Order: sequence, then C-alpha cells, then structure tokens
Amino acid sequence: MANKERKITLEAIDPMDIYGVNNRILDRIKRYFPKMKIVARGSEIHLEGSEKDIKLFEERLNTLIEIRQRKRNLNEDDVDRLFDYENFPEVHEEELSMPEDTYNIVYGNEGKVVKARTRNQKRLVDEYYKNDLLFALGPAGTGKTYTAIALAVRALKNKEVKKLILTRPAVEAGERLGFLPGDLKDKLDPYLQPLYDALRDMIHPKKLQALMEEGIIQIAPLAYMRGRTLDSAFVILDEAQNTSIGQLKMFLTRMGCNAKFIVTGDASQIDLPNKRDSGLIRGVELVKNIKGIAVINFGTEDIVRHPLVTKIVKAFDKELPEE
Repeated sequence: MANKERKITLEAIDPMDIYGVNNRILDRIKRYFPKMKIVARGSEIHLEGSEKDIKLFEERLNTLIEIRQRKRNLNEDDVDRLFDYENFPEVHEEELSMPEDTYNIVYGNEGKVVKARTRNQKRLVDEYYKNDLLFALGPAGTGKTYTAIALAVRALKNKEVKKLILTRPAVEAGERLGFLPGDLKDKLDPYLQPLYDALRDMIHPKKLQALMEEGIIQIAPLAYMRGRTLDSAFVILDEAQNTSIGQLKMFLTRMGCNAKFIVTGDASQIDLPNKRDSGLIRGVELVKNIKGIAVINFGTEDIVRHPLVTKIVKAFDKELPEE
C-alpha cells in the first residue's frame, strides 16, 4: 500500500512549545514512528507514512497540545506516557490533560513541589481520602514510599494528625547487624536511611531534627511498635514484605482513633531467610475486602527513576519471575 502524505499546521501555539529545545520533544515523538517520515518546518509538520500511523500521530499530537496548554512545559515523560503502549498501556488521555497542580501533595525544601506523577501514585492519593488503611504494593522505584511520606508530611503540616511514625522491619539483606559498628541506633539507622532521605526532601533539616527531638516525627524499627496504641498518628510501614503474618497483624492492630496507616512492600524483594515466612500477600488477602481498606498495585509503568530501570525490572522479571 502506497504511503500517504499529510501536512499539519500548528495554530494558536508556539511550535517551540511542541518541538522542545533543540527539537528534543519532537525527536522523542519520532522514536515511536520509525516507519514514518516526520519533517517540521516552522509551524508546519510534514508527514509521510501509512494512513494508520498518520491518524495516530494526529490524534496524539492534538492531545499533546492540550497537555501543553495546561502545563508550563512539556517534557519527555509526557511523550512517553502518551505514546509508549508497552510500558504505559493503561494511561488515559483525560488523566494526562488534567491541570498540572491537580496532584501536588506538598511543598518541600526550596519550594520543590512533591506531586503524584504516575497513575497509581495518583490512585494512592485518591484512595487516601476514602480509606484509613492503604496497602501500596509493587516493584522498586515506583514511588510507593515517597508518595506515602509526602501524604504524611502534608497531614502533619495541616494538623490533621499529631504524629508521623515511619517504621521498617530491621531485616538483613545479606548483612549481619552484629558486625556493624556502633550502638543499636547506629546499627539500625542504615535500614531506616531511605525514610530519612525522603523526609529531608520535604522538611528543612533543622526543623526535621526539632520535630524528631520532640517525638512528633518518629523513625523506628517495627519491633518498637509492639504494645503501642497510635492515636491521631500517620503511620507508614515500609518494606512490609519482610514481616511475618504475626508481625503484620501486630502492626495493623496498633491503629488508634483518627489514625492513617499505609503499608508498602514488594513481594519480589523478600529478604527473610525463608521467603515463605513473608506475611504481606497473605495478610492483604485477609483484609482487602474490609471497608476502609484499599490496595493499590503498582507496576513497572509507575517507575519514576531512570528510564532504564523499567526495562531492567522487566528483564529480570522475565528471566526470574519467582525466586
């Protein structure tokens, strides 16, 4: 079948807003149409290719223009989420076209805006308003913990809760606690470091230190939760795949009045000596149908680290689906 030709004229928008600096956005789009010739001259885009490709290009270009009209700048992530069907099969155009600040969560240090960027990060925000207990499950790099901590910091800043408590099971991933130098706190801090890092993005270090000294923000291993009742608190259990069913029950039953709990975990990264001892998936199955509890399953499409991370995770999952 002979190729078709089409000319598109960009009207009421600066071509640079769509092409990007040094044509970076346009070049990104071209990667998704390897069989079609795309030439941009000023406000005109000349296309030569199959009718199907031309039609798809026009549809997606119109959506991209709508997104640009709602955002300060387009970036390559906008293009990928719009065109990459393999990695982002469930992206909806209306979601991409929402106002830019719809899912802003909290303002961090130096005015940095912490926002929900992916579909399931946004689901986590939406479900937070409807439920008091959330499970955020999925692979590394999907922003599960970071988004949860942002919600917690906002709740604390808005005085919705009186305390913010972050906890993890102190389970060794090949290392031995006994061989680490220092006292118990020194030995445990490496396990809790990712939580400190996220908080430091959102709260000035001096303010964070003061809040921790006052006990308003607490970071502790899971064992320290036993026997406590947590009222008016936002509590996050991170790395929950490394808890037994008994430990998970212990944690969940700490929930007091006016409390919000979020449990995050990745069933593919169990560090327990016997992976079958993990109680996360079993625990979720036991409680997932209880009103007031929501489960959000993150996937590789939510990975927000370097673009290569998504491909690395898929490659490992294909070769090592279950260990």
